[in-house]
Amino acid sequence: MSNTIIAIDPGREKCGIAVVNSTRGALFQTVIPTADLSHHTTKLAAEYNTTTIILGNGTAHQYAKTALTNAVAAGNPFTITLVDEHRSTEEARKRYWHHNPPTGWRRLIPVTMQVPPVPVDDYVAVILAERYFASQKEVEVPLHVPLAKGGNRPQAEGDSME
Repeated sequence: MSNTIIAIDPGREKCGIAVVNSTRGALFQTVIPTADLSHHTTKLAAEYNTTTIILGNGTAHQYAKTALTNAVAAGNPFTITLVDEHRSTEEARKRYWHHNPPTGWRRLIPVTMQVPPVPVDDYVAVILAERYFASQKEVEVPLHVPLAKGGNRPQAEGDSME
């Protein structure tokens, strides 16, 4: 598993794109036109030395996947993994307001009743990367942990194998 990945929230007209490190968090995030996706992804892959792409499985992911399949970074093809986007936009809006609290008279209105003044697709991309890293940690089971009978779930201490 790569420590630094490029996460993309694909859309018909615009895409959120983020470079995320598993320990340092988001290193870069922005919203770009979908038509420029391949160019920006290749540039970021070279700059951050990664070929791992995380792609949201929602709107226009097929177009994005096709565009990225044909692109290469430093002669290496991208490794593309789809991640579930379910409710990621709602989570991104909450995160946007956490990082950019309303000011002036807008602070009197609950943020749940407001729409962010800018697209939050880049926040969605960061959330997709976090979901990817979390799923990778769930899959990795240390070799010294005994497996439970009849499954691959680690056995908790004190559990009986009977």
